[in-house]
Amino acid sequence: MKSCINWQESCGLGIQQSRTLLNIFLRQQKQQKQQQQQLILSAMSHLRSVLRRPLVALDKLPSSTRPSGRHSWNGAHTASGITAEPSPETERNNVNSHKVSDTVRQHVDTKPKGHAMLAPFTAGWQSTETHPLVISKSEGIYVYDSLGKKYIDSLAGLWCTALGGHEPRLIDAAVNQLNTLPFYHSFWNRTTQPSLDLSHELLELFKPVKMAKTFFTNSGSDANDTQVKLVWYYNNALGRPRKKKFIARQKAYHGSTLVSASLSGLTNLHQSFDLPLPFALHTDCPHYWRYHLPGESEEDFSTRLANNLESLIIKEGPETIAAFIAEPVMGAGGVILPPATYFEKVQEVVKKYDILFIADEVICAFGRLGTMFGCEKYNIKPDLVSIAKALSSAYIPIGAVLVSQHVAEVILSESNKIGSLGHGFTYSGHPVACAVALEALKLYKERNIVDHVKGIAPAFQDGMRRAIGNSQVVGEVRGTGLVIGVEFTNSKSPNDTFPSKWAIGTYVADQCKEQGMLVRVVGDTIMMSPPLIITEQQIDNIICIFREAVLRTEKRVAELNLES
Repeated sequence: MKSCINWQESCGLGIQQSRTLLNIFLRQQKQQKQQQQQLILSAMSHLRSVLRRPLVALDKLPSSTRPSGRHSWNGAHTASGITAEPSPETERNNVNSHKVSDTVRQHVDTKPKGHAMLAPFTAGWQSTETHPLVISKSEGIYVYDSLGKKYIDSLAGLWCTALGGHEPRLIDAAVNQLNTLPFYHSFWNRTTQPSLDLSHELLELFKPVKMAKTFFTNSGSDANDTQVKLVWYYNNALGRPRKKKFIARQKAYHGSTLVSASLSGLTNLHQSFDLPLPFALHTDCPHYWRYHLPGESEEDFSTRLANNLESLIIKEGPETIAAFIAEPVMGAGGVILPPATYFEKVQEVVKKYDILFIADEVICAFGRLGTMFGCEKYNIKPDLVSIAKALSSAYIPIGAVLVSQHVAEVILSESNKIGSLGHGFTYSGHPVACAVALEALKLYKERNIVDHVKGIAPAFQDGMRRAIGNSQVVGEVRGTGLVIGVEFTNSKSPNDTFPSKWAIGTYVADQCKEQGMLVRVVGDTIMMSPPLIITEQQIDNIICIFREAVLRTEKRVAELNLES
């Protein structure tokens, strides 16, 4: 300390100036020390879970199990059907991503595991016995954990960060609105300009059917919850109090609230919750590969499913069925595309029995499928539409329901009789959320996101099929635009699934994570829907990493077969 003061005085500084500089110097040293301590604590916390299994460096693997660059996808294949040699740059990046300091390894955190969150869609043991993966930063298609490790976010968060991380225009839109009007509601015919502007923009943007009104929600779940209330309100207004049942589909996902989880066709959303509620019925899942009969074409499969839907309607009584709800492409159920002529035939059935069609566009809207809305791709003419997720590129929570003219007229008339529409949320049409969503819509248009997805989708879809489609552990690769699902089965058969205790899907996801990529896993199906701003080189990297994960999985399956 004395030497610091003498050095400062020798430079012609006064005592007071010297002390000031000294204080600044000491504060900087203290801050650096605190930052170092925080980094070590974060590292130890993360490594406690990582070190439960050995890290595998790619340069230690046999050459036949290493990933290759895209230039060799059409070249020679191994016995597994997957090409072998990696590009030097990819191999270096993967190896470097696994290097962890021995010093940090020796300071593995000994604090109690777990955290205070009751975490959604998470098993209890995970939040009490392990440390979570803490994501601390995002940039483009990448996210970074609290240790600074970089991952490709191949699911765009939860199918939602369409414009990637840290888009400055979306951040500025939020900040500017916060500085102007951080909140006001939309009750009692009071509202804000961003809410009005966004409502108008959405009605103009949706082309398959002319929509008349927009109702704002906070998420896709409460958008679909709102759909049920509006449809019940509509039928009561028309003097049809029995017309209240909804038909959804097995494996559909429409949300996790009491009502929207009832619409969902996934058992984990129902178990121990006393769901689904009696109003929700479920018809066939339109997964051709898994459920078609021998020799049955896609068109014949669609006809059979449409006939089954009609039989269900007749069985329940057409006077009791209010609406049919469907995702253009089923997302969380496994990325299930509609078979040929499916929506054409289903729409004929519901129209025949005066049943409303609700399009759940929460995942598909705003370019994901290579069209602005999924309804455009499959010629769906809905009466109501649910949107969320990419509406704000997930930068701030917002959802919406689009209401067609004939439905809106009935609802408005009934609200006049009663005195008001008795439904809404404090944050319906939140001005900050609407401002961000408006900017997101501008970016989709200015950057021609739909055309970009159309142009880049073949590299994703065809590239993935070329890279892993011949593997004997890959049953089906399915997808369109920038969404894809890969289902793992034994001998490529939908009827020869792996034992659940093998947890093959989880194993694949873990291999991707080791290499620096996060994916979605449900059972033995892996799903990816990267940000829509992704480049072809970044798609190459996704495919390269996933091919390596499949090669490792082939070896794992071979070992498990020997053990069983």
